[in-house]
Amino acid sequence: MPHANSASALLADVAVIGAGPAGSAAAIHAARAGFDTVLVDAASFPRDKTCGDGLTPRAMAQLDRLGITVNARYRNLGLKLHGFGGSVTAPWPQSYPCTVGTALPRVQFDALLVDTATSAGASFLQGHATAPRIEQGRLRSFHVGEQEVRAKWVIVADGVRSTFGKQLGRQWHKGEVYGIAARAYATSPRAAEPWMHSHVELKDDAGVLQPGYGWIFPLGEQLGQVNIGLGALSTQARPAKINTKKLLETYATQQRAEWGLGAVVKVASAALPMGGAVSRVAGKNWVLIGDAAACVNPLNGEGIDYGLETAALAVELIGSAPGELDTAWPHTLREHYGRAFLLARTAARLLTYPKFLPVAGPVALRGPAGKLLMPAAARLMGNLVTEEDQDLLARAWRLAGAGVHAARRNTPLWS
Repeated sequence: MPHANSASALLADVAVIGAGPAGSAAAIHAARAGFDTVLVDAASFPRDKTCGDGLTPRAMAQLDRLGITVNARYRNLGLKLHGFGGSVTAPWPQSYPCTVGTALPRVQFDALLVDTATSAGASFLQGHATAPRIEQGRLRSFHVGEQEVRAKWVIVADGVRSTFGKQLGRQWHKGEVYGIAARAYATSPRAAEPWMHSHVELKDDAGVLQPGYGWIFPLGEQLGQVNIGLGALSTQARPAKINTKKLLETYATQQRAEWGLGAVVKVASAALPMGGAVSRVAGKNWVLIGDAAACVNPLNGEGIDYGLETAALAVELIGSAPGELDTAWPHTLREHYGRAFLLARTAARLLTYPKFLPVAGPVALRGPAGKLLMPAAARLMGNLVTEEDQDLLARAWRLAGAGVHAARRNTPLWS
C-alpha cells in the first residue's frame, strides 16, 4: 500500500490520475501486478460522465481479462444502421474472442471499476491533481490538495480535457478531426432490445443534414431506459456549427413515436480529441492513456475499449521495461493504433464536407451495396479490427492505413 514518509509525502510505485475506465483499469492491473498503487480523482463515486455507455465486444474482452461482469442481464448482438431510405443489420463478428456487447450508464460502470481497483489493493485519494514538479524530464511529485504525492511512475487518465496532462505539456491538435457529442437518457418499452441503433442521416429541425450520426443504445429491461445521443465531426477549417443539446432534442422528437421515448433527462455534452491527434503524451516516468491520449475512434467516437487496452499496455510497459517512457510510450501507441487511427481520421474528415454524406449514404444503406458494406462497417465501427487479424478486411484496412500513413507522415500522431 502507498505510505507516507517522514516529510508526510505519500509514496507509491504507481500513481494513476483519473478514475474513469482507463484509469481504474490501470490501477487494477498495477495493483494486481504487485505495485503500490494510488488512484486519484477529483470526484467521489458514483458520479456521471458524458458517454454513449455502449460496450463493444472489444471492450467486453478487456473486462473479461479483468474478471469484471457488467450488466449481466443485458447483452446486445450488434448494430442496426438506418438512413437514406435504408436499414442494415450488422451482427457482431463471431470470430472475435467476445461475440456480444452490452451497455451500462457510466455512473454505475465507473463506480464498479473503482470498487474493483480498491479491492485489488489500490488506495483511492480524492481531490484535484495539481502542481506537477518536473526535474530533468521526470515527474517527481504532484499535489492533491495539501497532500504531496511522489510516485515512481505516473499514469495520467484524466479524460478528454486532460487538465493535468495540459500541465505536463499535452497539446490537442484541432486541425485534425475531433468530435462534439451530446447524450441523454429516456425511458422506452424497447429498453431490452438486443441491438444498438445508429441513424446516420442526422437532420436538424430545419431538415438540414448534419455531419454526424445519432444513436440509441438500449440499457436493458432492468433499467428500462435507453441512452440517446448524437455525435458530429468537426475541424478548425470546417467546424460543425451546431447546438448539440438542441439537436439532441430534435433527434429525440424524431424517434419518440418509434421508441416510445419518455422525456429526455440528464442531457450532457462534450468535445473530444480523436485518433491520436495530441502531442506530448509521455515523459521519462509518466504516460497519458485513454481519452487523455486521444485514443478515440474517429468513425464512431468510441473510446472505452481503447481506454481499457491502453491501461493494460501502460502497466505492461512499466513492468517489462521500466526505463524511460518518453519514446517507448508514443512508439507503443503508434505500433498498436497508428495506421488505423490515421486512416479513420482521413475517412472521418470526408464526413465534414457537406456534399459527401448525401452521395455516399444512399449507396451504403440501400440495396446490394449495403448488404456487402455494412457488416464490414459494423466491424470497423465496433473497433473489431486489430493488428492480429489476418482476414481480407483486416489486411485491406491495414494496407489502406499504411498508404495513408505514408501520405500523411508529418501529421500529428502522439508526436
